[in-house]
Amino acid sequence: MSDAVELARDLIRIDSVGGGEAAVAEPLARRLSAAGFDVREHRYAPGRTGLVARWGAGSPVVLTGHLDTVPLGGQAWARDPHAAEVDGDRLYGRGSSDMKAGVAALVVAAERHVRGPGPRTALEVVLTAGEETGCEGAIDMIALGMVREARALLVAEPTANRALLGHKGALWLKAVARGRTAHGSMPHLGDNAIYKLARAIGVVEHFDLGVPAHPWLGAPTANVGTARGGINVNSVPDLAEATVDMRTVTGQDHAELRERLGRTLGDETALEVLTDLPAVWTDPDDPFVQALLAAGALPPGDRPAASYFTDASVLVAAYGGVPAVICGPGEPEQAHVTDEYCEIPRIEEAVEIYTGALARLTP
Repeated sequence: MSDAVELARDLIRIDSVGGGEAAVAEPLARRLSAAGFDVREHRYAPGRTGLVARWGAGSPVVLTGHLDTVPLGGQAWARDPHAAEVDGDRLYGRGSSDMKAGVAALVVAAERHVRGPGPRTALEVVLTAGEETGCEGAIDMIALGMVREARALLVAEPTANRALLGHKGALWLKAVARGRTAHGSMPHLGDNAIYKLARAIGVVEHFDLGVPAHPWLGAPTANVGTARGGINVNSVPDLAEATVDMRTVTGQDHAELRERLGRTLGDETALEVLTDLPAVWTDPDDPFVQALLAAGALPPGDRPAASYFTDASVLVAAYGGVPAVICGPGEPEQAHVTDEYCEIPRIEEAVEIYTGALARLTP
């Protein structure tokens, strides 16, 4: 097994489902420090630690990944999700594709880069906590001023080593309707919050998102994901809530979108922001994209955007609008599934792509 594959196995063996990233960050911090990086820890919450590791002078290329993993789900796994089992060319375990293989590949690539010959571009490794729940760790890093400048951003999320040029934004809202309770046999004495919420849901279903489809990201969308209200069958409900998942494209103003939806809903329903992450898009002719392709990354093809959001949503703006590419060894279809796996050859391939691209960039 290569160094990157063994590191991926070590990371999978650490349970970071919904937290516990500190245990993952600690050995990575040691490795990067030993390679000559200036490592700063980011303690987002108890047991939830990320890091920012900097090497070299000048504006760096940033390699980033997250250390948390999603829950295992209700279905039984055929393999131990934290045993990092190898079967043929597959490495199994929670986080194998999303995204501990990507983290391992970028850390090993960073080590190789700084130990290579001749002048080399500055490098920054950003490993975050709490990405799966809305990029919370990256947002806190930015608020603390831990990220400042960069020339390009690479996100090692699972793409099967295809260079993807962006993804939609996410604006998640909670719609809250309030009423007045009464006995179910005398509904005229109450004010039914569920009826108000139902009207709001109908508005969302037909809401005009205001912009045409992006040529590559596609059209913006809106979906009501959850709805709940009431506490018993024989009472008029005085509270009802729904969540709305809006996926946006570049150029959409989330504040304007939320305000316009609020005006359309009227006074019956209040909106609360749960997650606010802008869309990301990089021109395919950008030199950083071309460096990755020349180093062996698969071309974007006819579906050049990721279906999920990433920390790039907040890091791109924090770094001044830098070009960002999503390219990692994991299998995108394996993210969050039972018996998750990553194809082993892709891990070392990712290391070669990253080191090759960095070598092509002038210091």
